[in-house]
Amino acid sequence: MSNSFDFEEFKAQAIEKLKAGVPLSGKDGVLAPLLENLLNSALEGELDSHLDGVEREMGNRRNGHMSKQVQTSMGEITINTPRDRDGTFDPQVVRKREKILADSLADRIIGLYAIGNSTREISDILEEQFGSRISAETISSITDRVLPEIQSWKNRPLDRVYPIVWLDAVHYKVMDEKNRPVTRAIYNVLALTCEGRKELLGMYISKSEGANFWLGVLTDLQNRGVQDILIACVDGLKGFPDAIASVFPQTTVQLCIVHQIRNSVKYVASKNQKEFMRDLKLVYQAVNKDAAEKALDDLEIKWGEDYPIVIKSWRDNWDRLTAYFQYSQHIRRIIYTTNTVEGYHRQLRKVTKNKGVFTSDTALEKLVYLAFTRIRKKWTQPVQNWGQTAQQLAILFPDRFRIIA
Repeated sequence: MSNSFDFEEFKAQAIEKLKAGVPLSGKDGVLAPLLENLLNSALEGELDSHLDGVEREMGNRRNGHMSKQVQTSMGEITINTPRDRDGTFDPQVVRKREKILADSLADRIIGLYAIGNSTREISDILEEQFGSRISAETISSITDRVLPEIQSWKNRPLDRVYPIVWLDAVHYKVMDEKNRPVTRAIYNVLALTCEGRKELLGMYISKSEGANFWLGVLTDLQNRGVQDILIACVDGLKGFPDAIASVFPQTTVQLCIVHQIRNSVKYVASKNQKEFMRDLKLVYQAVNKDAAEKALDDLEIKWGEDYPIVIKSWRDNWDRLTAYFQYSQHIRRIIYTTNTVEGYHRQLRKVTKNKGVFTSDTALEKLVYLAFTRIRKKWTQPVQNWGQTAQQLAILFPDRFRIIA
């Protein structure tokens, strides 16, 4: 193979291409031939270095070349990797089986995947930009680069105390080992730190949502360093508050009022819903717990005969539905619903909405994690009015919470 490269001819062609509007990089870019020559020359130099005196004395010699197409930020180029007879040469400039050379290109593929593009869509985009397709298998292997990062993130140590935590699950469809679509729940634990900033403590994939699995999630948080949670906001999943109490016995559990209202309205006849909701609002928007109890008594007098199941549900869960009444308005607004974590789920859905069914749990975890890394870039400032909220928490929990400047 000849390693000659006519730089004068390249320069002349490059000038003509630039005049014609051909870009430096990308599909048929001006610099692609130069990059191709430099890399092939570097590989030849690597083999020369490998075939030192010892190797030659042992009979090792050159043994032709192996050609392959490699994707780079300059476009697709042809790499002719030299070989040796003994097969001991391990090139480093362009490694064996390496099809994507530029880290920037790999980062772009991961970035396209993170905003919800399928492997086919990514391949189409790259073909348009660089002039050749990249297989779905190659794209998948590139996005697999984030798996060690995910594992490290899932095992990272956590803070000792979190003042407010929301726990909720979001559901997706995934193909199982028998190639059937099944439901998977991703358990998300979203918290406010002592500085008032949002932090996702963990995400856990399970076949379904249940209190037993949540118990395992809470135990994992404890094992990673969490010693105390002041307030936990959850939906009405049966057994959930007990699971929290078994791991963090001092935690105040606030059941989501919005979930309770939705469950209540399901049992109310449509003709009565507007009037019933007006009366129910007097309960959860009361100024204090005593006023709320009086409003609930009035609600039962008026509607108890028609909707006994609804009234019973409120009474059975009363203490945990009304936990927010012991706090100021600043804290109440934060904890009386799970809207904060549901808002995070809505942002995830924007990315995953085009995914009917994920090919595997790993594919689901990769995309959700990458979506999360984009979302968390906005979590740089404390939540609104955190200064006042923190002061009130410090007064309410003097032995468990302190303000961090």
